[in-house]
Amino acid sequence: MTGRQIFRVAKSPLLIISKILSVVPSFILRFVWHLIFPFNGYLSKMVRYVILKAKAKKMGDNVSIGCNTIIKHWDSFSCGDDVSIHEYCMIDCNGGIIIGDQVSIAHSTSLISANHTWLDQNIPIKYNPITTSGIVIESDVWVGAGVRILDGVVIKHRSVVAAGAVVSKSVEANSLVGGVPAKLIKRI
Repeated sequence: MTGRQIFRVAKSPLLIISKILSVVPSFILRFVWHLIFPFNGYLSKMVRYVILKAKAKKMGDNVSIGCNTIIKHWDSFSCGDDVSIHEYCMIDCNGGIIIGDQVSIAHSTSLISANHTWLDQNIPIKYNPITTSGIVIESDVWVGAGVRILDGVVIKHRSVVAAGAVVSKSVEANSLVGGVPAKLIKRI
């Protein structure tokens, strides 16, 4: 059976479990997340799913979160249907992250929705205020391995981000981008 077929069969119990977990304190669910952190089977993915379904701002159907993936600030995370976030990703939702439907995010990718300022020279940069514009990844997007997506970026629908790219500016629809910093390679 495929992951999609397994989700269809397990959907009702998963929704019931996520409703129950919605009243469990987040620190307990973070502890459970860390217990299953290195495991990548269907059961581990289902546990990650119900935790996010209970605590995220929005969580669609059939979302797969791979092992060793860190998601910070669950309450600012929104995700559509049929999304796969592969292993070793770092997703910091401090400024809010919205992911559309049918999105694939390959392994070792970082989404960082906050940025340091450096205007106050009397204090170190790390203690200066942060800005939080957020990140939006629209539907039908493929993000390659090892990509870095920075705060304030919108990746429009039906786009591909090549492996290893650093995306610091928004990406137009139907685009293939890559490089450091990411630039348009071609229209698709």
